[in-house]
Amino acid sequence: MKEKQLTILANILAKEGQSDLVKQELLKLIAITRAEAGCVNYDLHQDNSNKHLFLFYENWESKLLWQKHMKNKHLADYVIATADAIESFTLNEMTIIG
Repeated sequence: MKEKQLTILANILAKEGQSDLVKQELLKLIAITRAEAGCVNYDLHQDNSNKHLFLFYENWESKLLWQKHMKNKHLADYVIATADAIESFTLNEMTIIG
């Protein structure tokens, strides 16, 4: 049986005065992630009313391939680069039902 596609919603809230740094680091992730095996889409959004709030809307062929993505060096580099710039981070793993 084929594994269902996994949807990820990642909400990143930058600290006051850190949105430019966080945005710059998030943008670095896009091209390299889109080239990864299993990536269906990897789209970054910025809230229209709150420039500190970012959202990644991602779809992966499987949870296994997403988990492999999460272990990549470019994500570890992002975490280090933004360690003192993130107010909060929320990640939701979701499955389409309709």
